[in-house]
Amino acid sequence: MATEAFEEIVEDFEFLEDWEDRYRYVIDRGKAMDPLDDALKVPATKVDGCASQVWLHPRIENDTFSFEGESDAMIVRGLIAVLKALYNGLPVQEVPKVDAQGELARLGLNDHLSSQRSNGLRAMVERIRSVAAEAA
Repeated sequence: MATEAFEEIVEDFEFLEDWEDRYRYVIDRGKAMDPLDDALKVPATKVDGCASQVWLHPRIENDTFSFEGESDAMIVRGLIAVLKALYNGLPVQEVPKVDAQGELARLGLNDHLSSQRSNGLRAMVERIRSVAAEAA
């Protein structure tokens, strides 16, 4: 149930054989994101459970879910970009149904992230799911 944007990432990962290239790809996706407005970097948008500073600002318009995000760590900023590809544009009621762990496993990220980064990624997914579930 992945979005077209996420499927593009999966295809790109299949093309990139080396994990250093894949890390660079994720980091480049994060660099390409617009920065989060400083006014949105508040305790209510901060994600607990991440080793680095992470803020997620969800939006729901016409029952469609999207979010913006930011991190002070380049790889985490890239992971936010990957999650945006996975979730942005979905109907809000579909967001909690996404098997994020299964979809992200297609990229092999769990095998190549530190335990702290994996925990942070889970915390971001849980925040996204809970916001969407409350709105749905």
